[in-house]
Amino acid sequence: MVSMWALIRRWFDPDEVRSVGATPDYRFSLANERTFLAWLRTALALVGGGLAVAQFLPGHRLRIVIAVSLFALGGLVAIRAVDHWARSERAMRLGEALPPSRFPGILALIVAVGAVALLVATFL
Repeated sequence: MVSMWALIRRWFDPDEVRSVGATPDYRFSLANERTFLAWLRTALALVGGGLAVAQFLPGHRLRIVIAVSLFALGGLVAIRAVDHWARSERAMRLGEALPPSRFPGILALIVAVGAVALLVATFL
């Protein structure tokens, strides 16, 4: 079992990532980084959507619930992005299969439910 400190260190310490396995083809590392940046853009879009909802959606209680949910989801996506980047980089260095992830599907469902909630809030 990996300790929480070791996991966080793996996220932020480049030497920790480079300490295992062999250096992969740089194109794969760059592709992994582009994927990481795409997830961060998604996180920023969710946070920005939360700000828009907090400022412009009518109704106090529902507006707060949706805005806070978008903020939390944006934070979760950002943390998931760095975790997936580190796990993928480690797998490439060790010549292992890339780690599977259900997160994109789960995120798509959450966004769809959120879109329906926004639709209902807009018409109420």
